[in-house]
Amino acid sequence: MVSRVRVWLNRTYAENVFFMDQLRRNPDDRAVEIHATHGDPDSPVPAAADTCEPEPEGLSPAAYVEYALAQCERRGIDVFVPRLHQAAIVAHRAEFEAAGTALLAPPPEAVAVFHDKVIAYEAVQAIGVPVPPWWRVRTADELVAAVEELEARGYRACFKPASGAGGVGFRVITRAPVSLAQLSGFPSPYVPLGPVLDAVREADEPVDWLVMPRLEQPEVSVDCLTGTDNRVRLAVGRTKNGRRRGFTLHEQWLEPARRIAEGFGLHHLSNIQFRMLDGLPVLMDVNTRPAGGLHQLALCGVNAPWAAVRLALGEDPGEMTPPFLGRDYTVVSGPRPLLPVPLPQQRADAGTLGAVPAPAPSVEPRTATGAPA
Repeated sequence: MVSRVRVWLNRTYAENVFFMDQLRRNPDDRAVEIHATHGDPDSPVPAAADTCEPEPEGLSPAAYVEYALAQCERRGIDVFVPRLHQAAIVAHRAEFEAAGTALLAPPPEAVAVFHDKVIAYEAVQAIGVPVPPWWRVRTADELVAAVEELEARGYRACFKPASGAGGVGFRVITRAPVSLAQLSGFPSPYVPLGPVLDAVREADEPVDWLVMPRLEQPEVSVDCLTGTDNRVRLAVGRTKNGRRRGFTLHEQWLEPARRIAEGFGLHHLSNIQFRMLDGLPVLMDVNTRPAGGLHQLALCGVNAPWAAVRLALGEDPGEMTPPFLGRDYTVVSGPRPLLPVPLPQQRADAGTLGAVPAPAPSVEPRTATGAPA
């Protein structure tokens, strides 16, 4: 009898409930037990897990590694999918392996390259992957110089943190003042240059921004599954043009993604994003983790999370080609269950965890397919 696989996801995006669903609906009918830790008691991730705990707050990266090792040993974790403190965790891969836990994450060298977008752009440009022009800015004068250079070339300037994820901090520079038209609609990423410069000048410390042209759609996110032999097993592009989503296997997107994944050893799951500049694809970003939209590949008959877990366990899934490409689609939200809200006395009993109350010791057991037992 094949033993069940115990998987741990630490603090991650809410969309990873779908990652968990796919692990349970694996084509091998293998029993999967999922442990989750999270800092937000109202995230759907803990409720979707078989067991869960609140994330400890305020730990340094080194202290978090000790906490993670203890979790793996205590809970018998076979595969750990780290998002929080990924860089610190992968630097201790040997210790996790000694505890019987495989890390579903790239090696530390790859994580370090893509933590900083400037270092990443320089590195991928050196292997022949096109990137947009960029400037690293820390002062108001540097920001003005970069914006004026981009505008002289006919581009609209935007900026984002040099280190960051998920589009947090992305803004597009405009010369137009704020108007009632902007204030009557939904919040916009467009910000006038003047107030941005004022904010930078008045800040207590320098900013660290990447300034570049506003890239055009379509946006193509290539999900890659790469072995520790640096060979890509799966590469599928997910396209986005406005609300319309779709899939592609066109080599103009897949070839540079493979070159990055194989050239930098982005083992296991990575997500490599492109957009258009002057009619040609250029690199936008590289994520050294599973993408939040990875589950959408199920529309192409592919269960990428399970293939990645198998790869982490040393069970090579081999070359994977989608049996078909799903039709175009759009994304709509839907309800997901949450853990029950604790009573006031339970909140008081949470002790040092404060506003992150500990869940019940066990949650509703589930079968390998994810249905309640």
